[in-house]
Amino acid sequence: MSNKKVVYITGGSKGIGKGIAQYLLDKGYRVAISGRKLSDVEKSKKNLIGNQDDILAIESDVRNHVDEEKAVEKIIATWKRLDVLVANAGLGIFAPIDEMTHEQWNQVIDTNVTGVFNSVKASVEELKKTKGYIITISSLAGTNFFPKGFAYNASKYAIVGFSQAIMLDLRPYNIKVSTIMPGSVTSYFNNHTPDENDAWKLQPEDIGETVYNLLKMNPRALPSKIEIRPSNPSK
Repeated sequence: MSNKKVVYITGGSKGIGKGIAQYLLDKGYRVAISGRKLSDVEKSKKNLIGNQDDILAIESDVRNHVDEEKAVEKIIATWKRLDVLVANAGLGIFAPIDEMTHEQWNQVIDTNVTGVFNSVKASVEELKKTKGYIITISSLAGTNFFPKGFAYNASKYAIVGFSQAIMLDLRPYNIKVSTIMPGSVTSYFNNHTPDENDAWKLQPEDIGETVYNLLKMNPRALPSKIEIRPSNPSK
């Protein structure tokens, strides 16, 4: 049986999630990536560079706790272990309070907050066995608010608080918890298509490197909240 560590990345079919997957593959990890459409996840798997046997494509909607439970079951059935959860799946809908619908609000909160809860809840018992690591992807929007951002702000503030609190809950099991709070990242977020004008932004592999550095840190050290931003923002 391989002793390679196994990482589950939600929202892993593109953007930050895919960048994290590629970086960790390059460093010798096995990665399971999930998304709402299996065709998208399987396409992403084929585009990742590495041993295809070290990549698992999973269809899962993080808003559905049964989906996440089945995703973890599939990982364990395939590789017999889970060492790291990267709760990355998220979305943004931006509008002033008087224009946002209830449906839009629920979509943001159900994905960005309840989705993270579902992923953690589904993974935690397996992570106890491996003394694993939970990494949530929040945002600088979890500390800086802006017009039309109230739903996204609320969700990312919530993830910071959620992550810091479960860190205290899970310490007795030697499970580490960190939240990464990126600024502007080149990605497909909010229907954006990356292009050359994004060169000043953080790149998905920068977040991958951040995740890797956390995983390689001495077990006695826990950076529980990491803010990362472009070093030279676009003017």
